[in-house]
Amino acid sequence: MRPSSAPVLIAVAAAFGLLATACSSTGAGSGGAAGGSTGGTAASAPAKPDKIAVAATDTECKVDLNQLPAGTSTFAITNNGSKVTEFYVYATGDRVMGEVENIVPGLTREVVVELPAGTYETACKPGMVGKGIRGPLTVTGSHQPLTKDAALADATASYKRYVQSQSDALLQKTQEFVDAVKAGDIDKAKALFPVARTYWERIEPVAEIFGDLDPAIDARENDVEPGQEWTGYHRIEKDLWVEKDISKDGELADKLMTDVNTIVSKANSAELSPVQLANGAKELLDEVATGKITGEEDRYSHTDLWDFDANLQGSKASVQALRPVLQDRAPDLVTTLDEKFAAAESALSAHQKGDGWQLHTELSKDDLKKLSDAINALAEPISKIAAVIAQ
Repeated sequence: MRPSSAPVLIAVAAAFGLLATACSSTGAGSGGAAGGSTGGTAASAPAKPDKIAVAATDTECKVDLNQLPAGTSTFAITNNGSKVTEFYVYATGDRVMGEVENIVPGLTREVVVELPAGTYETACKPGMVGKGIRGPLTVTGSHQPLTKDAALADATASYKRYVQSQSDALLQKTQEFVDAVKAGDIDKAKALFPVARTYWERIEPVAEIFGDLDPAIDARENDVEPGQEWTGYHRIEKDLWVEKDISKDGELADKLMTDVNTIVSKANSAELSPVQLANGAKELLDEVATGKITGEEDRYSHTDLWDFDANLQGSKASVQALRPVLQDRAPDLVTTLDEKFAAAESALSAHQKGDGWQLHTELSKDDLKKLSDAINALAEPISKIAAVIAQ
């Protein structure tokens, strides 16, 4: 789950040069009631522009169009406010069709989304909290899904097999972690914490599609809204490393296992768009740049490099699934991606320690800068994949 601390994100943007282009996850469905501020009313769906402008402030979310033809669309979100914001396209039940997070003031970021006919909602989230400033979005007409292309269908099927394999390991290792917590075995639970989360982090772009399940599993303390119960991995992490007492965490552990089982079931049955693979690859690198590099993700255990490696490998799996299509459509991009992945993996490998990784607190500012530079250099060509796939 992404950090929600605006001051930290702005500092990261300044220190590490966050990229100005991002892509995010997709799906299919229909949406519900609207609220908040939007723009661009029309009597019928107009011709789709190259990019749909979204002007976000601390109090408004003005989308140039609220009716679109079915197919792929690119939203370009400019943050004119004073708070870090996010942009989402939601279907029924707040299923995420597309998202772009960590849009710092003054920045424009983009997301490509594949939308079949239906009703949706757009949302800007100033401060990256709450339900957001919402408006209606209607998609009409028909389109050929990207998976009608045999190569893209094969890519999606390949990636779903990867999600299945990681999900199986996630269930096994989370159960071992839960059992250790319930047994009161602090040392064993500490050892299993980063291992279980490795499999979670690899598939998080798919897991994040499903409403409130992701925050129930992966929220940090500052992500929790007033009146909301804090649960999941990081709640138990705090009890392990800070409180040093997990004697009352049995119910938390059981809920974590239940939520992980639910999200694995949903993830393995989800219909995915090829654009989601491209967006997911970029999302995982954004996770590194805004959470793992800063140490905000695993702030009590400092096991951020386990997550860093998992995000990098999850991103690579998405790209590898799309590789045959990219090789055909953009061979030069594939060459660049190979080079940048190798460089990022090399930079990370310098911090291996036994079967795992150095703690975040063991890294110098120079170490973090080198890792950040490698991730940002990789994120730039990855940000181009969605547009190639949507051709």
